[in-house]
Amino acid sequence: MTDATETETLQRPSQSSESNGATRERNERSILSAAERVFAQYGYRGASVQAIAEAAGLPKSNVLYYMGNKRGLYVRLLERMMARWNALLDDISVEDDPADVLEAFIRSKMQLSRQHPEGSRLFAAEILGGAPFLQGYLRGELRQWVQTRARIFEQWAERGLMDPVDPVWLIFLIWSATQHYADFEAQVLGITGKDEISDDDVERITRFLTQVILKGCGVKSR
Repeated sequence: MTDATETETLQRPSQSSESNGATRERNERSILSAAERVFAQYGYRGASVQAIAEAAGLPKSNVLYYMGNKRGLYVRLLERMMARWNALLDDISVEDDPADVLEAFIRSKMQLSRQHPEGSRLFAAEILGGAPFLQGYLRGELRQWVQTRARIFEQWAERGLMDPVDPVWLIFLIWSATQHYADFEAQVLGITGKDEISDDDVERITRFLTQVILKGCGVKSR
């Protein structure tokens, strides 16, 4: 059955101030934030553009104008989450210290998983479902991104700054280890007997992951 939101005609926002760049940016942030919550709660099929518009406090026509349709909004949201998670590694170079880079990446990923748990769970659900909406992104832009970072890790190993571990598996390890505490929070809370993961818990987990991963890669922390 075709999703009606996929074929609706775009309409220009009704507010006269919509041409203002600051207004557009603010509304797009509101839409993406609302979409993250609604998609995480209902999944792609269960979510509707109307529900997202209501959660964002905007007319449905505005959501369609900015995002095109439900599929476009969903893909943009998932790609934004990956870009947000990986931004720390965007500008690294072979001249950087691997201990500093890896520790900062682990810490950043832990904080983002804590700040945006719904987004992390949404991405996990998309991947577990076979990534039907992200195949192009995974095989294109993200694959190139990983290969470029992997080459820098290999150069660090060539210079003796870390062991010659497989850099792609290392990136997978950091992604999965840091997102576990958001994606499987119920498991963590059930086993530990906690009501919530506190800031102190996050700091201890971050230090633990940093110690284990750096030591496993033969990287000496400062």
